[in-house]
Amino acid sequence: MCRRGAGRLDLPLRNPYDRRSEGLPERARRGSAERGVTLDELRFDAQGLIAAVVQEADTGELLMVAWMDRAAVEATLSSGLTHFWSRSRGKPWTKGETSGHVQHVQSVFADCDGDTLLVQVHQEGVACHTGQRSCFFTTLKAGAGDDSRPAPTGMLERLERTIEERKAKRPAGSYVAGLLASGEAHVCRKIGEEATEVITAALGGEGDRRVTEEVADLWFHTLVLLGARGIPLRDVLKELARRHAGRATTDR
Repeated sequence: MCRRGAGRLDLPLRNPYDRRSEGLPERARRGSAERGVTLDELRFDAQGLIAAVVQEADTGELLMVAWMDRAAVEATLSSGLTHFWSRSRGKPWTKGETSGHVQHVQSVFADCDGDTLLVQVHQEGVACHTGQRSCFFTTLKAGAGDDSRPAPTGMLERLERTIEERKAKRPAGSYVAGLLASGEAHVCRKIGEEATEVITAALGGEGDRRVTEEVADLWFHTLVLLGARGIPLRDVLKELARRHAGRATTDR
């Protein structure tokens, strides 16, 4: 049961993509809704540990859950990289220390009870030791059902990585590699065709399913264009966040 409002830990860094807070004092940037939390207010368990949920800052994709002791929390805040405590090995570890898949910390929040942390990061490479982007890729089966479908969260990012791989390796028979080889103008024409098909499906009474399929085609080919130009999907998401922040400020 929540006993107090959630708050952001006193970080030595702030999210560089939050344009709403530029030029404001640090305390003013947090605002009244984000009450500061100190390390002494955190509720570590009997083993001196606290759960840390790690999330991609720009997309909200859930990456992993690990444990931190007080020293790991302090190291995370001071270094800007995630540090944890291994319960199985009984020692501290730094994410990416051997793989290079480090996590650049953008924000750290404590939950309402102060016994769980939300760590928002920019992930380099993958978060899971299995090679998956996220540790949460296995569906829990409650009975008969299809557990082969990937979770939709992070789907655009997975497509972006696939496009990057096709661009780098150019495998024979790959549709994406063929599009990229045809040139940017050809990709743009495909986007125009797909946009027309979205409009036709929507205005032609073809049903929601058809509109959904055409929008998926449009988004996919737009991602190919971004890949062709070397524009990260993150940049588009940052621009959307900037516009949303501006609108939210105006609407207050």
